[in-house]
Amino acid sequence: MASPGRAAASKASALSYFDGDDVEKARGLFQLIREDGTSVDDAALASLDKDLARGLFEAMVRIRVTDARMMALQRQGRIGFYGEAVGQEAAIVGSAAATRPEDWIVPALREAGVGLYRGLTLDSYIAQIFGNAADPTKGRQMPCHPCDKEHHYVVMSSCVSTQIPHAVGIAMAIQIKRDPGVAFGYMGDGGTSEGDFHVALNFAGVRKAPCVLICQNNQWAISTPGSLQTAAETIAIKGLGYGVEALRVDGNDVLAVHHAVTYAADKARRGDGPTFLELLTYRVSAHSSSDDPSRYRDEAVTEVWKGQRDPIRRFEAYLMTRGWVAEGEREALSAKIETDVREAIARQEKVGAPELSTLIDDVFEEPTWNLREQLSAIEALPRPKNPHHHG
Repeated sequence: MASPGRAAASKASALSYFDGDDVEKARGLFQLIREDGTSVDDAALASLDKDLARGLFEAMVRIRVTDARMMALQRQGRIGFYGEAVGQEAAIVGSAAATRPEDWIVPALREAGVGLYRGLTLDSYIAQIFGNAADPTKGRQMPCHPCDKEHHYVVMSSCVSTQIPHAVGIAMAIQIKRDPGVAFGYMGDGGTSEGDFHVALNFAGVRKAPCVLICQNNQWAISTPGSLQTAAETIAIKGLGYGVEALRVDGNDVLAVHHAVTYAADKARRGDGPTFLELLTYRVSAHSSSDDPSRYRDEAVTEVWKGQRDPIRRFEAYLMTRGWVAEGEREALSAKIETDVREAIARQEKVGAPELSTLIDDVFEEPTWNLREQLSAIEALPRPKNPHHHG
């Protein structure tokens, strides 16, 4: 079992971590809240805004409840596929809260919560999972590939790591155009063993691109443990070879994540270049609804992360010590979110499939003669008996 690593508690102040030695920042583990919910450094958290803290908590619970409901839909055969983010809510929400409206988000599989935090609606998210006529991608993507143009949330790529150069490229465009904003690029630990990762880090370092590159190290690249997919001491340390500042953070501590990502984003906004962050967490669920992790890992380890190291339980305990969350409030919040999710599902399940004519949209400005011919041939085929079939 991977240990949480060395926390920042030994420092005079937890926040002095960011002024430390580059190698130590990439080898240590920045933390503000311990697993039992107690503060590592009261002074570092003295200025924490109550509304922000409660917003972080609510967003984490929203992901947990939404994931559970969508997995239930998949098991019922009402959607085809789903990938949960259970146990990784702190990494997702803590980083999302460090973004601004002008920033760009280039996600991997488990960052839908970033989109939801920034304004992606539940209806749009669920429409994409159904692939119905309300889906912004017109049913062309497999589930869990939402996008939100208004809030700069880019469709994720199923091809592992191809999104990392995209994030750096967006950052370089921001830099060239002198636009406001920062590009946030997400990946998993296995993604850092792909060639695209190294290409992206090289360009980011050389160009001092205004980007924040975030690895959610959940310790499993589908069925491959970290020990078999990289020999690096940590994931974060890989950034140093490209001249990119690297930070290793407790990814189950939402406040540590928020502090670290805010630090990196502020640095990028000043024009001081990119940062690569490893957020150490654990994938307590399966890789996706198509996976059975009990076949390849020790689930006794999973239970430790699911219980003792649960990010929502940890943050709830901290908030209760400050009097910002009351006993039973999480249950009431979960029930309200459950109702919201169920109502959105009911609305979107009634929406029919995209019109066949949309198949030739967005290919050329005007459909060509051969596209029209192909569409006519498809329209002549027998239709599915189930009018709500989205396959």
